[in-house]
Amino acid sequence: MTYVLLILGVLLSFAFVYFVKPTNNGNFKLLLAFSGAFLLSLTIFELFPSVYAISDSKTVGVYIMLGILLQIFLEFFSKGAEHGHMHFDIEKTNFPWLLFVSLSIHSLLEGFPIEKHDHLIYGILIHKIPIAIVLSIFLLNSKIKLIYAIFFMVLFSLMTPLGNFMAAHFDFATKYYVPITALVIGVFLHISTVILFESSEGHKFNLRKLVVIVLGIVIAYSL
Repeated sequence: MTYVLLILGVLLSFAFVYFVKPTNNGNFKLLLAFSGAFLLSLTIFELFPSVYAISDSKTVGVYIMLGILLQIFLEFFSKGAEHGHMHFDIEKTNFPWLLFVSLSIHSLLEGFPIEKHDHLIYGILIHKIPIAIVLSIFLLNSKIKLIYAIFFMVLFSLMTPLGNFMAAHFDFATKYYVPITALVIGVFLHISTVILFESSEGHKFNLRKLVVIVLGIVIAYSL
């Protein structure tokens, strides 16, 4: 069921963009703000205690910082797609391999902690939906062939389930649980905080965004 939800979340987002062609940017930003708050809250409420309870705090901190640096490095190639931005040339016709590889590494990593933290699937799913929408809009508006766009989204939808499968069936995932989870925490911290900072639109007060952010925190706490 976990695999099905993660795959459908991406593929249905692609189908939504293909058939509906959404134009309401305001609602999309609200969804992004909610996803950032929800993912950040789950990271703090669930992942932080699990790694700090069983390992040296400084070691955990090192891996968290490495996760932040890894995500910054990946964004040189993904151009910020993980938090709702696309800065690629839509006139190009080649398959965007750099974008695909960087997003795949990110998605693979975020699948690992789901094995021990069931509630995290909701945060990742809500995070992936707006990202899949942004990717779909870019791919469908670009000069890339439709079959390539579908191929991209299908493979992308499989990456997080693959990470979850590896965590469940490979011994190294258990042996290196703390380093991997701390790395993912760093990735999540970077992405979610960037989403929240960028959603402020020049630091202007926005009641609707404040409400959805608080809602994301409260729902994550109640899980």
